[in-house]
Amino acid sequence: MPGTEPTARRTLYPPAGYRLATSVRPLTFSPYDPCARIAAGTLWWATRTPDGPATLALRPEAGHLVAEGYGPGADWVVHQADALAGLRDDLTGFAELAAAHPVVADLAARHRGLRLPTSGQVFPRVFRAILEQRVTGKEAYRAYAATVRHFRTEAPGPMQPLLLPPEPAAVAATPYWAFHPLGIEQRRADTLRRAAAVADRLERCADSAEATRRLKAVPGVGPWTAAEVVRVAYGDPDAVSVGDYHVPNTVAWALAGEARADDARMLALLEPFRGHRGRVCVLLAAAGITAPKFGPRAPIRSFARF
Repeated sequence: MPGTEPTARRTLYPPAGYRLATSVRPLTFSPYDPCARIAAGTLWWATRTPDGPATLALRPEAGHLVAEGYGPGADWVVHQADALAGLRDDLTGFAELAAAHPVVADLAARHRGLRLPTSGQVFPRVFRAILEQRVTGKEAYRAYAATVRHFRTEAPGPMQPLLLPPEPAAVAATPYWAFHPLGIEQRRADTLRRAAAVADRLERCADSAEATRRLKAVPGVGPWTAAEVVRVAYGDPDAVSVGDYHVPNTVAWALAGEARADDARMLALLEPFRGHRGRVCVLLAAAGITAPKFGPRAPIRSFARF
């Protein structure tokens, strides 16, 4: 069957204690993500590269990692495989910063095999982040999966059904009302279309700082969305999701025993870890730490039925 055999291959050598599934989980939206999933210990990641569509299979084997690429962009994804696995993640200085707080020091030790991945791609991440704006996780995932299937393009390789992220040009050309049946109201649809229209410029950003500036220049994209994008697209360990509903409370509870906090308090508590503030938030999430919950949960809605 054409396209079921890899056309590029590479062997990677992670550090002792490295954990693949934990490190690459930010590349997936859920266990059922139509574009990326972890199955039988292997990451399958489909994307659009400068050379064309591609799928990366990344699996542990006898103490190392094997990266295999499928499709026209196979060489590109295999070259990027070490970054996607988090093996380019720079932890310089973090051990000294972590040692200053017992909770962070403990998390750093218990999750020493966790590395921050770098996808090297902005639009697939901004596509997801925009759909996560101001809705529950379930609402966001439903809209994300529905949109991927609406623009359905099968990814190369043997893992089927695996789909490619939507083509930015196709998203930009789609009227806002066509997103409504997918569970996306006009505000997010318009933001998504605007980001898609400048996707080429976003992909050409030299670093996380430039990408953050350009992202925030897109109407509807604020600090939260920009941080969610650059933390994965650039592997930025300092990106903090300001404006998140839960993260300030989690940080305050973990670091100061305070059940509630605003963004200013969160940033003050994270300041001693500057350079790795986002990494601290990732470690808190990996440990499952959450602040006490009060009041009713947010309702799960369906914009497609409005």
